[in-house]
Amino acid sequence: MNYGNIKYFDIADGEGVRTTLFVSGCTHHCKGCFQPETWDFSFGEEFTGAVMERVLESLAPDYVDGLTVLGGEPFEPENQRALVPFLEQVRARYPEKTIWSYTGDIYEDLIDPASPRHTEVTDRMLACIDVLVDGPYVEELNDITARFRGSSNQRVIDLNATRAAGQIVEWCGDETFAKRGEW
Repeated sequence: MNYGNIKYFDIADGEGVRTTLFVSGCTHHCKGCFQPETWDFSFGEEFTGAVMERVLESLAPDYVDGLTVLGGEPFEPENQRALVPFLEQVRARYPEKTIWSYTGDIYEDLIDPASPRHTEVTDRMLACIDVLVDGPYVEELNDITARFRGSSNQRVIDLNATRAAGQIVEWCGDETFAKRGEW
């Protein structure tokens, strides 16, 4: 798997201070995508063991809240297979940190064994993720006021609460950082 960028101390792609990994490869090709160069699976550099270790080390400080994985598309089947062992390492090493992921897929498709987006590792990948921002970016629904989303059709899903409830539970986050009445 290749990656296009890694941002350390990112505050835009999830709650708190995060390390953000932008994987390469996406077949969604959303109109108005903010980084279409990441559609190419060969864009960027190889996600090697040394790169993985640097990302893991970046999560160590107490002030880093967690990891965010976006793209490109983390849930492209070949990216899932590369990401699962890494995400499982993050979860094992830093169980108190949160893992966020963005996807142009819909959660219901990811959990459906009949969906072409569901692979032999999808359930393992989802088990590592705390918050999933799902749905394709829709340029006509762009909303710059939407917290952690690009367009209003996208959902910010609390996967831990969703698993416990057996139905979609949207994430609310820390009220301290949200506008009053918005969340």
